[in-house]
Amino acid sequence: MANIGSASASVPSQAQPVIRLENVEKYYGTFKVLEGVSLNVRSGEKVVVCGPSGSGKSTLIRCVNGLEDHHGGRIVVNGSELTEASKDQIRRTVGMVFQQFNLFPHLTVLENCTLSPIWTLKIPRKQAEERAYRYLERVRIAEQAHKYPSQLSGGQQQRVAIARALCIEPQVLLFDEPTSALDPEMVNEVLQTMQALAAEGRTMVCVTHEMGFARSVADKIVFMDRGAIGEAAPPDEFFENPRSERLKNFLGQLKH
Repeated sequence: MANIGSASASVPSQAQPVIRLENVEKYYGTFKVLEGVSLNVRSGEKVVVCGPSGSGKSTLIRCVNGLEDHHGGRIVVNGSELTEASKDQIRRTVGMVFQQFNLFPHLTVLENCTLSPIWTLKIPRKQAEERAYRYLERVRIAEQAHKYPSQLSGGQQQRVAIARALCIEPQVLLFDEPTSALDPEMVNEVLQTMQALAAEGRTMVCVTHEMGFARSVADKIVFMDRGAIGEAAPPDEFFENPRSERLKNFLGQLKH
């Protein structure tokens, strides 16, 4: 099992973990989806989680912000243990970008982005709209503010979803396979947006199969297999010196 508590050279080793998972377990009925997962993500660190379908990647990231309940171990986010009582407070510091965008179809782009700041963070509407425009501009889609999601391409919708996550000004950004629902020509615009956010020093955890993105952005790449972490390493070591046959096979399949 890999030692995954250490940060890579580009992240200060003295930084405290923003996310700490300790022997996390998750069941669906009697089926164990996550088995003793332990992982530290430090402030400013970019972590990519990859692995075969059904390995527990998306379940793991959904447990971090309480969208899925974990059944064993501990999850600590920004110094607070994730419990039923702390779930709402922790979600205010964790932005989530979903595979299927999850935008409200009956709301405009601007309304999607201001909903949580107004109703959850209790920010005045004018301030929330100013913030929304700032982040829509940040992801290069401010001109679409008064359109509805159905009027946008998939890539545009995903950039709106990223702006919406940024509007709560989170300490951590979670991405759950953000490009897997996109046509190939739209993938690049979303990855470029994510790369720009990474360059700002944001703390990010990304579940993705985009290995070019992982190699260029990640401080650490985590390989999940059968609900557990098989290996975790900086990109060069991960790609050039995989230790297990499972990871070697996984990387080999991605090349075809």
